[in-house]
Amino acid sequence: MSMKISLFLVSAIGVMASLSSTQVIANENSSASTKQEFKSYRTVKKVPAMRNRVYTQLARAQKLADEGDLPGGLAVLAEVEERLDSLNGYEQAMLYNFYSFIHYANDDVDNAILSFTKVISDESSIPDSLLISTRYSLAQLSMQKQDYALALTHLKAWKEINSKPLTSGQEMLFAQIYYQDKQFVDSLMHIENAINASTADNKIPKENWLVLKRATHYELNQPEQVTQVMEQLVRLYSKPQYWLQLAGMYGEIGEEQKQIAVMEAAYQAGYITKSSEIMTLAQLYQFHGAPFKAAKLLNDAIENGSVVAQEKSLDLLSRAYLGAKESDKAIKTLQQLTELADGGKYDALLAQTYLNTEQWQEVISAADQAIKKSKNDKVTAYLGNMYLAKGMANFNLKEFDSALEAFTLAQELPKIKKTAIQWAKYVEREQEVFERQQEVRLAMLN
Repeated sequence: MSMKISLFLVSAIGVMASLSSTQVIANENSSASTKQEFKSYRTVKKVPAMRNRVYTQLARAQKLADEGDLPGGLAVLAEVEERLDSLNGYEQAMLYNFYSFIHYANDDVDNAILSFTKVISDESSIPDSLLISTRYSLAQLSMQKQDYALALTHLKAWKEINSKPLTSGQEMLFAQIYYQDKQFVDSLMHIENAINASTADNKIPKENWLVLKRATHYELNQPEQVTQVMEQLVRLYSKPQYWLQLAGMYGEIGEEQKQIAVMEAAYQAGYITKSSEIMTLAQLYQFHGAPFKAAKLLNDAIENGSVVAQEKSLDLLSRAYLGAKESDKAIKTLQQLTELADGGKYDALLAQTYLNTEQWQEVISAADQAIKKSKNDKVTAYLGNMYLAKGMANFNLKEFDSALEAFTLAQELPKIKKTAIQWAKYVEREQEVFERQQEVRLAMLN
C-alpha cells in the first residue's frame, strides 16, 4: 500500500499537516508556539477546525490502513460518514480525503476519484494546501484512467492556485497529459521547461523525458529534432536500441555517412545481433561502396547462425561478392540460389558471372536453365541477355552455328534486336574467316 500511496505524496503530506494542526487546536493545553504554527498554516482563508473526536476516528482508520487492514479502515470511515450532517465542511473534506487514499490503495481508482472530488466540493471549507494537493491527485488519477481532457482541466486548476514554481516532475506531468491529448506543441514546451530546470541544477535529463521529447518531435514531423534527441539518448544512456534508432534517423535526414558510422560503431560494441540489423548494415556497406565488408559481415553471420541462409540473405551476399570481384565465391552463392528459387533470375546472373570469367560451357548450361525457368517468372527481362550470352559463349567455343541460332532467337526481342543483329553479322564474318583458315590448313597438310 505504501507504494500506491506514494503517488499522492503531496496530498499525504497535506493530510498529515492538517491532522497535526487540528489536533493541536482541539487540545486546549497546547503551547502558544504550536498554536501560532497552525495560524500560519492557513493564512489565506479561515477554515473550520477539526474536532478531537473526528480526528480520533480518522486517525484510527489510518492506523488500520497502514497495518494493511483496508476493509477495517473503510468501516471506520463509514461510521464517521453516518454522522455526515454533524460534520463541518473541513471534517467532511478530510473524511473523503481518507476515503480517497484507502480506495486507491485498494485499486479502486473510480471511487478514489469520486472521493477526491467530494474533498473539493466546497473549496471555502478547506485549506489551500489541501485544495492544491487534491487537484494534483485528481489530475494524476484522471490520467491513469486515460481521461486526458479531465486530467488537463484539473492540472490547469491546480496551477492557478499553486503559487510555487513548477518542479521538473510537474512540468513533465503537464507534458504527458498534453501529449496524450495530442497537443504536441504545448507538450514540447513543458518538456523543455523540465529539461532546462534540470540542467540549471546540474542534472542530466531523465531518460523517459527524452523519450517523450523524441515522440513529440516525431508527431510534429520534425525529423532533424528527433535526430538531435536520439543523439542525446545515445550520449547519455547508450542503449542498443538508441544507437540503431539514431542510425535510422541519420538515414531519414540524408546523413548517410553518419548513418553507416553509427551502425558500424554499434556493431563493434556488440549491439547489432538480430538478423534484420545485420542485413541492414550489410546493405549500407554495399550501398556505400564497401562490398568486401558487406560480404564478410554476411558470410560470418550465416556461418555462425545469426543470419539464415535463405534467398534474401544469399542474394545480398552474392551481389556483395560480385561487387568485391570475388567471382568464385559469388558463383558458389549463386549456385545455392538457383536451387532455392523457382524462377530463372539467379541462373541468369550465374550465366553472366560465368561469361565474365570466360567459363564458356558453364555459361551455356546456366543460360539454358534460366531460359527454361523463365516460364515461372513474371518478369523475364533477363531472357534476351541469356540468348546473347549463349551466342557469345558458343562463338568463343567456335560453335558458330549454335551461336547464330542463339542470336537469331535474340533478334525476336525488341530491346536487344539491334545488338543481336550486330553480333550475328560479326559471327558470320568470323565464321567465314575461320572456315577459310581451316581450308588453308587442310591444303597445307595435303
